Amino acid sequence: MKQVILVRTDLNLPKGKLAAQVAHASSEAVLRSHKDDLTKWRTSGMKKVVLKVEDDKELYKYKGYAEDVGLVVALITDAGRTVVEPGTVTCLGIGPDKEEKIDLITGSLKML
Repeated sequence: MKQVILVRTDLNLPKGKLAAQVAHASSEAVLRSHKDDLTKWRTSGMKKVVLKVEDDKELYKYKGYAEDVGLVVALITDAGRTVVEPGTVTCLGIGPDKEEKIDLITGSLKML
């Protein structure tokens, strides 16, 4: 079991902002997940992997792939109070779910 967070690299977010956005994506995906999946994920170490995508176009592409195979997704849109414009999509949480299922979708992406 694992969870992945896809982050847009074109935004060049400062480290603190990036960390906050990743946390939002992880939390929101967890809140949308089935209780049984969360239990399995928690007992297996709560693996999380942060991966990079080039831009919003690529982020939406992977969102569609994940939804097509029934994975939980959480698209994060920033309020725009600090670094980016209001409504800017920053990242995408996927899972937690079976590692093999997630890897079919995101296995070619590189870690941030």
